[in-house]
Amino acid sequence: MDHYDVAVIGGGHAGSEAAVLAARRGARTLLLTQNLETIGQMSCNPAIGGIAKGTIVREIDALGGIMGRATDQACIQFRMLNRSKGPAVWSPRAQCDRSLYRRAVRNLLEREALLDIRQGTVEKLAMGHGTITVETVEGLCISARSIVVTAGTFLRGRIHRGTDIAIPGGRAGDAPSVGLAEALDRLGLEVMRFKTGTPPRVDGRSVEFSKTQRQDGDPASYWFSHYEQAPRPEQRPCFLTHTGGELKEIVQEHLAQSALYGGAIASRGPRYCPSIEDKIVKFPEAGRHQVFLEPEGLDTSEMYVNGLSTSLPPEIQLDFLRTVPGLEQVRMTRPGYAIEYDYFPPSQLSATLEVKCIEGLFFAGQVNGTTGYEEAAAQGVVAGANAAAHALGLEPLLVSRQSGFIGVLVDDLVTRGVDEPYRLFTSRSEYRLLLRQDNALRRMIPYAVKLKTLKSPELDLAYAKLDAENSLLEGIEASWISPSHANPVLEAKDSPALREPAKLADLAKRPEIALKDLLRGIGLEYPAEAIEWVGVELKYAGYVAKERASVERVRQMEQYPIPRDFDYSNLTAMSYESREKLQTIRPGSLGQASRVPGVSASDIQNLLAEITRSGGRKFVSRETSPPSA
Repeated sequence: MDHYDVAVIGGGHAGSEAAVLAARRGARTLLLTQNLETIGQMSCNPAIGGIAKGTIVREIDALGGIMGRATDQACIQFRMLNRSKGPAVWSPRAQCDRSLYRRAVRNLLEREALLDIRQGTVEKLAMGHGTITVETVEGLCISARSIVVTAGTFLRGRIHRGTDIAIPGGRAGDAPSVGLAEALDRLGLEVMRFKTGTPPRVDGRSVEFSKTQRQDGDPASYWFSHYEQAPRPEQRPCFLTHTGGELKEIVQEHLAQSALYGGAIASRGPRYCPSIEDKIVKFPEAGRHQVFLEPEGLDTSEMYVNGLSTSLPPEIQLDFLRTVPGLEQVRMTRPGYAIEYDYFPPSQLSATLEVKCIEGLFFAGQVNGTTGYEEAAAQGVVAGANAAAHALGLEPLLVSRQSGFIGVLVDDLVTRGVDEPYRLFTSRSEYRLLLRQDNALRRMIPYAVKLKTLKSPELDLAYAKLDAENSLLEGIEASWISPSHANPVLEAKDSPALREPAKLADLAKRPEIALKDLLRGIGLEYPAEAIEWVGVELKYAGYVAKERASVERVRQMEQYPIPRDFDYSNLTAMSYESREKLQTIRPGSLGQASRVPGVSASDIQNLLAEITRSGGRKFVSRETSPPSA
């Protein structure tokens, strides 16, 4: 039997990050997956990033994770979404080459000296004294102090194409994981079912692109990673088209043959990524729906049909595809499908993503009821870092809601639970102006330093970048600009001209003026990332200061602990529903308790009074100057 500090089960986005973070914390780690060829597989759309998701990828990278680096190596189109809106919702997104991405993940994993990678299908889990034993169907037997389960959609996964085709599978072409699901069942955990789906793929050579709208990427270079600047692969366009009345009629006519509407599936799916059947049933007034044709990679003509996820039979899928402008003669290479799978309601987990009732067992990714590569990877970072902490007696990783979207994601899961597959949005954060993609490194570097997950060259580079930003901000706040240098820039933007010298920082605060244009006007060149951060800090200084002050008040509540064995049943001034929810969640702090659904402000006051009476420290709200970001 082989012995490890941490064993990670599953090699998807959550598993890859968990394995890397555990190894970087100094734990001897094993990544155990059913198929070595599908490590880092993009099972659904070939893209990374988007609304809030792009920011969380930058946070993962800042902590030492690999998703950002793999994305940069595989990026065949980049776009910064929401540029016309405020910086709180600017969202980097990369279209990726599937093969390049998968190979990049494998290569990045193999850089880690403390990480072993093996192929095997887990069949049994046995709990011991301080260790967990894992057995595979191939006969491999290993023990570890911590186990991270990142099984994605594989736990008793079942694929549906119409009402007549239902086959076991974790995704198309891969077998489900039944033995592991049964082993987890025997541990007494609550298990439920969700469903998700994927659209058909088509042969790009059969698409008439002249009937579609071409969408090219941004011309400027951008890297998700703070530590490496990978060469950019050849860039490719995406194409926009739409559904129409004929497709709607076909779907309505065959709804009874849909696995979802024909009764074959009862599980709930992701609201924000609905099937075409859902769109037509729930939005009958919509005349059309957008369809994006996205390249799968540089070495294939296959395209992903984003927007047409479906569980209809393959022949119906081909019929409705051919009603879409540009796809009249299309050849379908793979039909779409829906998949049902087990997940574990995440209220069973602590904020470290450890199962509350089973020491050393951690869950991450889609098994926690989430959807999306980025959400899975973020959980992998937290679970992997904390599995290593449990095994080696180290400090846990607990990212606060005020510090990162990673913290928002985990807190939402373990405090509020899920009743549908969870997807991250900027709107889920109370402090989204502070949680921007341009300051992810600044926010995460304190955590990375405590965890020791960055190598010396990475840490040096991080500090150099932050020093450059700080120096630029200080220089601009102390600088003045003459009318002769400023007015050409101001006049080009229809902004009032200067009659006398003005502070450079004051001009940068004008809504229509970009800091980079002012700097160019006086002949100064700085790194684009530094200029972007400084520009946002100056332009939104008042709003940022208010949010930081609010963060400080909330931080005080987060630091007020609730004893783990606190008996909520005695709080008779609180409703039975609130007591029951608090007893189930067992929040670790007053701040977390305040976010439990159904718990009111008066409930929190009663809880605080009872804790104080029973010997807890007195809570004193202190007005302090806001911390720097």
